Amino acid sequence: MTAVSDTPAPVPDPILAGALAADLDAADFRSEPLRRLWGEEADDALARGMREPILRAIHGDDGTLATLGRLLVLGMPQPAGAVATALPALGVGGLEALGLGRVVGETVVATALVRPQSFVDAEGIGEWWIASDLDEVALDGPLPADHVLGVGGASRTLAEIVMPVEVDRALDLGTGCGIQALLVARHAGSVVATDISERALAYAELNAQLNGVASIDFRRGSMFEPVAGETFDLIVSNPPFVITPRVDGVPEYEYRDGGLVGDALVEQFVRSVPEFLAPGGSAQLLGNWESRGGQPELTGRAGLDRLASWVVDDLDLWVVQREELSPLAYAELWIRDGGTTPRDTGFTPLLAAWLDDFEARGVTAVGFGYILIRRPAGLAGEATPLRRLERLSQPIANVGSALRAGVAAHDLLGQGLPEALVTASDVTEARHLLPGNDDPSIIELRQGGGFARTIAVDPALAAFVGACDGELTVMQIVAAIADLFEVPLVELWADLEPRIRQLVLDGLLLARP
Repeated sequence: MTAVSDTPAPVPDPILAGALAADLDAADFRSEPLRRLWGEEADDALARGMREPILRAIHGDDGTLATLGRLLVLGMPQPAGAVATALPALGVGGLEALGLGRVVGETVVATALVRPQSFVDAEGIGEWWIASDLDEVALDGPLPADHVLGVGGASRTLAEIVMPVEVDRALDLGTGCGIQALLVARHAGSVVATDISERALAYAELNAQLNGVASIDFRRGSMFEPVAGETFDLIVSNPPFVITPRVDGVPEYEYRDGGLVGDALVEQFVRSVPEFLAPGGSAQLLGNWESRGGQPELTGRAGLDRLASWVVDDLDLWVVQREELSPLAYAELWIRDGGTTPRDTGFTPLLAAWLDDFEARGVTAVGFGYILIRRPAGLAGEATPLRRLERLSQPIANVGSALRAGVAAHDLLGQGLPEALVTASDVTEARHLLPGNDDPSIIELRQGGGFARTIAVDPALAAFVGACDGELTVMQIVAAIADLFEVPLVELWADLEPRIRQLVLDGLLLARP
């Protein structure tokens, strides 16, 4: 087990947090001004763990923005006088009282990071200040076990996949620095944010204060214990899903390791969450799941099927597997994430522990992706539950909106196929012809947004989609195609109807407004 942090947790205080926010606002301490200050290339380098380009770009600059950039973005000591000038409302004493810095002689030493984080959601573009523990670059070493992560890749991914729907009550389980709770609070009447880490909750509460969000209730506890007996319209979670060997000598990090064997934490969440969903409520999370046994070419499907077995049949389930790693690739990824590289003497023992752990359970692959579980609003048995288990590796845009549209399409189809359909505006058709042949060998429908699907179709279905302009009914179009291709209407309809329904579900065809 790695050591815990020797830096105390921050101390949330609404008055001091408000003063800090006023100072940051006055300094224009935001993503774009900072990026302009030190340049795009240096800014991108910081995301890869290099701060030297930024330091070179602002060398000799003692202005307010440069001072705050070095102190709060990079976590570097700064002269107390310069910090006092940069934070006139809060002051050096206020920064120290919040637990974000400490005074050593004539210097202010950063004890946390505060970075601007921009976001885009259904309500528009915004930005928050997010405080978190000093990262590996600032610490110049491995992370403590109780490290509170800032806004990382997984946080941004979860934020992108959450459906933009208005809800009364929401839950952010395992809130960490609180970024998901802040996002959900933009379209929820109230939010409960939980975490097993008291340190994480301190950061999350401070971040809510910094950004003027007062609708979040912070509670400490493991999994669903803090909300026993309650239900929610939306539950989001970026749980500590990383699969880590439970043996001596392998570091465990609170922000990523849930303390259970294999993918048991994701299984526990998936099996438990229905109890806490109100009718019509949805749960969305990121996770890893193991494929165990089976042929290598079938492992991805085996993992998805295993995950689906954890969800009872009367619930909607939509799983999108974004990637799949071999045990070796997975082990290397997370060993490196902890700060150990193959050049370090500790790398090989860690790798052996990971591979032994996977071998003991017969793990052949580890999948990663998005999980959506919904409790239908109607009575059980009224409609066939949604069950989508798919592997998508292509770039995806506006995932949250695409998921919302897909769920809405499933509900619509539960009432029957719409009388008239229109082709979505982002759909294009591609035809592939062999040289000298006028008849296409392949016809594809391509979706420009959402899940960016490419779907092979035959001439009959392509003709149907091309005629969907909302003027003619579905049956009028199918009848015309039957005449054109000189095939019986009944046979053509039996062939086209399930594929038309799938195109509606995928968002390529929409109900006529």
